[in-house]
Amino acid sequence: MRQSIIHVALVVGDYDEAIAFYCGGTLHFTLVEDTCQPEQDKRWVVVAPPGSAGTTLLLARASTPEQAEFVGNQAGGRVFLFLATDDFWRDYHAMRRAGVRFVREPKEAAYGSVAVFEDLYGNRWDLVQLAKSTSASELPAG
Repeated sequence: MRQSIIHVALVVGDYDEAIAFYCGGTLHFTLVEDTCQPEQDKRWVVVAPPGSAGTTLLLARASTPEQAEFVGNQAGGRVFLFLATDDFWRDYHAMRRAGVRFVREPKEAAYGSVAVFEDLYGNRWDLVQLAKSTSASELPAG
């Protein structure tokens, strides 16, 4: 049997502001799909990091007060998502120039280089470049 996770839903406050953050001048993700679903008053918005061929983010607008409570806090204040890069310092400096807020400054660890940043809603992410001999399973649990 072979399975994979293809999308991770990220609850957002507004489709267009989320697209601007992820795909505009901040993170430079690729807008994979943006399809209107009028019968549900929703859009199917999928984004992915540049050059990625794996899991994508489904930007899901909060549509109830209960869902809105989780915008920016999907992991209860822990790191929620891990953005791997092939050049940590290039991406770290580019993100800083773009106004991304880092809540933990860069550090070198046995598994590689890492810093924690927040997206436009406050969800925490690791920006990480794994050491050549490290696998993703060796990362600390956010």
